[in-house]
Amino acid sequence: MSLRIYNTLGRKKETFVPRNPGKVGMYVCGPTTYDLIHLGNARPLVVFDTMRRYLESIGYQVTYVQNFTDIDDKIINRAQERGEDPLALAERYIGEYFTDAAALRVRPATIQPKVSGHLQEIITMIEQLVEKNHAYVVDGDVYFSIPSFPSYGKLSGRAMDDMIAGARVDVDARKGHPMDFALWKAAKPGEPAWPSPWGPGRPGWHIECSAMSEKYLGQQFDIHGGGQDLIFPHHENEIAQSEACSGAENMAKYWLHNGFITINQEKMSKSLGNFFTLRQILAKFPGDVVRYYLLATHYRSPLDFDDTKLATAQRSLQRLRTSRRLLTEALASGQGAPAKEEAIQALQQSVDQAQAGFQAAMDDDFNTALAISHLFDLAKEINVFTQQNQGGGETVLTAAAETFDRLMQVLGLEEVTVDNVKDEQETKLLEGVMALVLRLRAEARQKKDWATADAIRDGLKEVGIVMEDTPQGTRWLKA
Repeated sequence: MSLRIYNTLGRKKETFVPRNPGKVGMYVCGPTTYDLIHLGNARPLVVFDTMRRYLESIGYQVTYVQNFTDIDDKIINRAQERGEDPLALAERYIGEYFTDAAALRVRPATIQPKVSGHLQEIITMIEQLVEKNHAYVVDGDVYFSIPSFPSYGKLSGRAMDDMIAGARVDVDARKGHPMDFALWKAAKPGEPAWPSPWGPGRPGWHIECSAMSEKYLGQQFDIHGGGQDLIFPHHENEIAQSEACSGAENMAKYWLHNGFITINQEKMSKSLGNFFTLRQILAKFPGDVVRYYLLATHYRSPLDFDDTKLATAQRSLQRLRTSRRLLTEALASGQGAPAKEEAIQALQQSVDQAQAGFQAAMDDDFNTALAISHLFDLAKEINVFTQQNQGGGETVLTAAAETFDRLMQVLGLEEVTVDNVKDEQETKLLEGVMALVLRLRAEARQKKDWATADAIRDGLKEVGIVMEDTPQGTRWLKA
């Protein structure tokens, strides 16, 4: 069975065929970094991380791009409330994001670009849209002309007359059409601004993803992902911008969207005030339990939040872990009554069925809920085999352990062992310290305190940590 995924653009499941054999280009919209992420933000992080893990497990080379929106009205407003520099505030919350993502076992993306590091690419794309009469300038603002792109609405399925521009689009009498949206916003007094051909200002919300996805994945790539709330207007506007600029159809071949997390059947949202930060939830439950909870429901289905469901997830994950430890103990002891051939064959059959069932489930639009059920079937047979206190059977026990570990790793639920927990704790500590150091250096650079910024860089180099300033921001690595 080949991988089939639900494409929002076609509104049906389609066989996955990447543009380049063996390689997958994948772009997922990341957070706007003005606060800690909440559980609703965490769902796409886990969902698309798991999709990436599965694609890699079946042999694809995945280039995974996830952006950070570090220039935005919400960031500016929050910074003004707190008397902070907006970029410094955004950088601090990017550091907090990495802390939360690590707790959920979300692996860093291949590339994690920031808006602030891609202003030239954004300006260049806007210039091209203006030149092609897909955008126009009004008093230092630049708007995309919706009527210039006849297929607008093809992702959301909305008719032009029925569309609502969305919470981030202001009604403006200067627009040629009420649905036209901002590509560039002229600076207002007291706001941060960057130079452009139309005067000082900052990018609109939507243009950033078009510019960054094109830079790193090209004008056409395979998968674009995000939450259902991004279908309109954000992803609809991305399509309009990108395809109007390049002239190429289907900037992304497959559009994937995860369902909402709700509280009492209402979408979890900061704007509604009915949210729990991930940090609050992690104070009660381990990150791997939260990850299991998010994967135990199909990614396109709504998920209603409830503490009792997290407690159930914790017990379920513990059952799987108990079965895995029984395997370890059985392999270590090698004692007891010799295993009967029919028992060995039954366990081997369960191993084969778990592998095949897991892959079939994941090939059916990344059905993690069904995939997990196959892990429980294997766990049940492991329990039966080991509880009979049978000796021997090392070959099938090893096969069961390897299969179990491989499938759990695809889900990001592999157990942290005694052997590696120390290294993981030390890595987490170092990452936390470096996030703080990067923030302090960013603040020094914002204040043009080059002496302090250089002293931080040089001091770290002396102890074996190299800092590199790139268009995507500052990164560090051990020398």
